Amino acid sequence: MPQANKHMKHIEVPGTRQFANRVDEFPDAVDLTLGQSDFSTPESVKEAAIEAIKNKEMRYSHNTGLLELREVISSYYKEKYGGEYDPHGEVLVTVGGSEGIDAILRAILDPGDEVLVPAPTYLGYEPIIELSGGVTKFIDTTKDGYIATPEAIEANITKRTKAVILNYPTNPTGVTYTKEQVDRLAEMFKQHDIFVITDEIYAENTLEGEHASMAAYPDIKDRVLVVNGLSKSHAMTGWRIGYVVGHRDIMEEVITVHLYNTICAAIPSQYAAIEALRNQRHVPAEMNEAYIRRRDYIYGRLVDMGLEVSKPTGAFYIFPSVSKYDEDSFRFATDLLETVQLAVVPGRSFSEFGEGHIRLSFACSMEELTEAADRLEKYIKMREAR
Repeated sequence: MPQANKHMKHIEVPGTRQFANRVDEFPDAVDLTLGQSDFSTPESVKEAAIEAIKNKEMRYSHNTGLLELREVISSYYKEKYGGEYDPHGEVLVTVGGSEGIDAILRAILDPGDEVLVPAPTYLGYEPIIELSGGVTKFIDTTKDGYIATPEAIEANITKRTKAVILNYPTNPTGVTYTKEQVDRLAEMFKQHDIFVITDEIYAENTLEGEHASMAAYPDIKDRVLVVNGLSKSHAMTGWRIGYVVGHRDIMEEVITVHLYNTICAAIPSQYAAIEALRNQRHVPAEMNEAYIRRRDYIYGRLVDMGLEVSKPTGAFYIFPSVSKYDEDSFRFATDLLETVQLAVVPGRSFSEFGEGHIRLSFACSMEELTEAADRLEKYIKMREAR
């Protein structure tokens, strides 16, 4: 029998999906696994897609996306961050941010190239790096408040380093970077001939302060590739619209990979994205008001339970330590689901540096969050009584 790609032997179904898929086994389960908002896509965004289906040609767009959408993305980055990206060659519309990450890594990696990834980290990077022939090199951020410092990154750069992937606000910790921290990173990147892939999908979900984008630094534009999208900001996970912006020299290669991979993003979704970015920019701030209330509530409950936890400043995740009850987070999460029917994600899913923690999403209703907190508290009291 023909054999699959040898790298597939080391790639597992991600922890988020492992536990989300088990929820159906427990009809009364509360599910805090997936990073998916309980808000609905704005009505005018839905209407824009319906109108396009009725009145526009449902044919291929340009491989890089509808010009109108690329122009809106370019304007968005200019107005919000001062980033200059030509819609002709420096903006690419992708099938979600995930496809953008995949296209970038396949475009830049040669076999054996190293990619530095501050950890704990989003679980989708390592498999794509490995399938692209690269080597993932995790950087431990647990001693620095889950922030990748310039010193920590520089200490891990070798002659084989091709890129670093930054994700902020960060999945799974909810930590984000201040402008001063991003300034220091940008200054350091000037000294190194490596790509900087910055996954800013949660940029609009910054809960404290303002997001500082890597798009705002023209001195390193030639090595920075920014990934973003509408899944989190406008509750559009199922619409599958993301985008990449970067210098045209490397974007030419990324666009080529995208061309052979997907041809173009779905046309109705592209028209919906135009409406979202042109006329619905206020929506994320309205959602954030609810996320902040939920964050404050679940943070307070976790503290009252005696769990070690940091208050997130972005995204919609919180990452408490459960190591005093079980250092094996997978075992803890499994027992939690089977005992009180609460589904969370084990920290080990986010690299070895997430072990001993669990990730809870608060992108759910307050009612669900309250019930989840009650069940977790009940479970902890049961553990303490054993």
